[in-house]
Amino acid sequence: MWAPDIYEGSPTPVTAFLSIAPKISISANISRVSIYGSYGATLQQIFFFCSIASMILGALAAMAQTKVKRLLAHSSIGHVGYIRTGFSCGTIEGIQSLLIGIFIYASMTIDAFAIVSALRQTRVKYIADLGALAKTNPISAITFSITMFSYAGIPPLAGFCSKFYLFFAALGCGAYFLAPVGVVTSVI
Repeated sequence: MWAPDIYEGSPTPVTAFLSIAPKISISANISRVSIYGSYGATLQQIFFFCSIASMILGALAAMAQTKVKRLLAHSSIGHVGYIRTGFSCGTIEGIQSLLIGIFIYASMTIDAFAIVSALRQTRVKYIADLGALAKTNPISAITFSITMFSYAGIPPLAGFCSKFYLFFAALGCGAYFLAPVGVVTSVI
């Protein structure tokens, strides 16, 4: 996987752009195809399996990380899986939930990387370094915590609403296996 290495080695503003821009452009193009035409059952199944693989890979790889940017990279991989959930439905509800998910994901990602960028002078590089952040910069600590809880989909935060709509759309289109996998990987 290239994303964690690129995220870690790039300047934080570039990393934030690399985290958001490709997902928005790919989502917009595929949404356009699915609105104006059908992409068929075969492509729908491919989206289904890619979604599951991305969610599982992102969640499991994120658990093993010790650096903040690498954690955000693996979280980004997992969120591609959640976004693909909307594509795999092949319905208007799936596309609507996808667009909501992209907007919320972009907002959370901008916030997370803004905080990481602001903490650059304090040399916060490892996840363990965030423990002292509550004493040195409590506002950033609270904001970063809320953002990470939103990434995880904890209610009543925006990330929960995003995942709720995506999983509800998955259940509505008959992807009964996709929603529970998404819930489990959110908890991980």
